[in-house]
Amino acid sequence: MRMPPLIWALALFLPFMLSGPSIAVQPDEVLSDPALEARARDLSAELRCMVCQNQSIDDSDAELARDLRVLVRERLRAGDTDAEVLDYIVARYGEFVLLKPRFTARNALLWGTPLLVLLGGGLLAFFTLHKRGAHRTAILSPDEEAEIDEIVTGRRK
Repeated sequence: MRMPPLIWALALFLPFMLSGPSIAVQPDEVLSDPALEARARDLSAELRCMVCQNQSIDDSDAELARDLRVLVRERLRAGDTDAEVLDYIVARYGEFVLLKPRFTARNALLWGTPLLVLLGGGLLAFFTLHKRGAHRTAILSPDEEAEIDEIVTGRRK
């Protein structure tokens, strides 16, 4: 018995259609208060997994990410605001734990350095080319042209 092409297509592509982004939050981590859980999910989306580094702690299965998820929920249960939770975690793990770093003077220098290097290179190129233009050689005199002509052609007058 032969299977119709539609069945084959469904059998092949159904697993891909059903697979969505995986969320690593375990059922035992979920808070009973839906409002607190929503805040915890929002905060977790802003925090980087220190092991995976390109995933939020909500998306990571790493043990450290789980510890951070639990820590966020503990701080929320203790009554901390979202800013206090983030400040607490940044104080413990450093600014790298944030997926979107805060704008500080140190970050401004980091983001501004490529612009400063590009500007410096442009100024260096401008002044170098400008200086070369000022030292152009003078036009050859007729005697010098005749001498060069003799050297190039090998004939003497």
